[in-house]
Amino acid sequence: MGRGFIRKKMEGGAMSSNTDDFSNFGPFHLTSIDWTNSYYRTSVASSLVNGVYTLEGDRREKRVGSESLANPWWEFFNFTLMETLIDDDGAIYGAVFEYNLYSLYQNTPNVKVPHHVIAFRGTVLKGKTWKSDMKLNLKIMFNSLHHGGRPVHAMRTIRSMVEKHSESAIWLAGHSLGAALVLLAGKSMTSVGFLLESYIFNPPISTIPLEQLPGGDKIRGAFQIAKSVVKATVAVALADHKFQEDNTKTASWIPYLYVNPKDPICAGYINYFKHKTFMSKIGASKIERTGARKSVRCLLVRGKGKTSHSDLSTEPLHLLPSADMTVNYNKPTKSTTAHELHQWWERDSAMRENWESCCIRPYHKGKLGQLKQLTLEK
Repeated sequence: MGRGFIRKKMEGGAMSSNTDDFSNFGPFHLTSIDWTNSYYRTSVASSLVNGVYTLEGDRREKRVGSESLANPWWEFFNFTLMETLIDDDGAIYGAVFEYNLYSLYQNTPNVKVPHHVIAFRGTVLKGKTWKSDMKLNLKIMFNSLHHGGRPVHAMRTIRSMVEKHSESAIWLAGHSLGAALVLLAGKSMTSVGFLLESYIFNPPISTIPLEQLPGGDKIRGAFQIAKSVVKATVAVALADHKFQEDNTKTASWIPYLYVNPKDPICAGYINYFKHKTFMSKIGASKIERTGARKSVRCLLVRGKGKTSHSDLSTEPLHLLPSADMTVNYNKPTKSTTAHELHQWWERDSAMRENWESCCIRPYHKGKLGQLKQLTLEK
């Protein structure tokens, strides 16, 4: 899924001619960056992702020299393009950026500043790259994204950066299909002890978006509870033989998620975390965790084989114990659809009042801090 997917459906395939033009479309109102402010961090991260979209647009449209449009998306925020990540078909799917002013903040406590940001675009339904993009989207649906050539290349790049630099100064950012890459990479790196700050915009989720189905909250809630109980029972009976605890390493990774309830691609995260919180309140967390760890397909296809609790390839990509989630409740318009990336650098402060922040934690703050320290020590 990607920047143009919903717009293509709503506008008959027409793409606005200025979407790559920073001077018309970007967050040029941010003349200085307050790294202690989450809105500023969100705007920078989403702009760098849009820079990757525009890099691919420049390549595809053969825009070079003064005609290229990509550079302002990172240069405006004092970043330098270090490396472009290129797929087998020659398309640019990601980039590594370096923050030029990082050294000024090294001795500043309690300020989140990246030294490097690795950013990934979503699906582009133009040129030849749409085929490889859609193949990866299908892999997301069948929980096999880790088998793709692009994810393997992306993970190799991230591991190399972590080996060269402190992971505390490396950020990941992605939109839609790119958000799925960040989820995969973030969870994988966390499983080996590296916690990468991650900004995940409109990530796809392979569940029914209950928020958009008819019926009241009670009906939707009852459906979710029933599904968790059935899946947990089947998982215990066929595979794991016990209810699951949270993976403490994954629980210590707290990515930033950005979703819109009108976006069918990512809306399911809202109900997922709502259900997770409710099950915790009624003392049924183990049932919810056990049921969530396996998709219906995994239970049917792999149910007879035991799997490791840390085997990320067998669990749904969206499975997260912890998150800082921002929900944009603004209604889509003709110029702003629910899946668009540019909603996350919204210039109108009144519109930002309709953003809701949700912090999901499986443990209290002190316990989570202990888990994070243990993860970093391993």
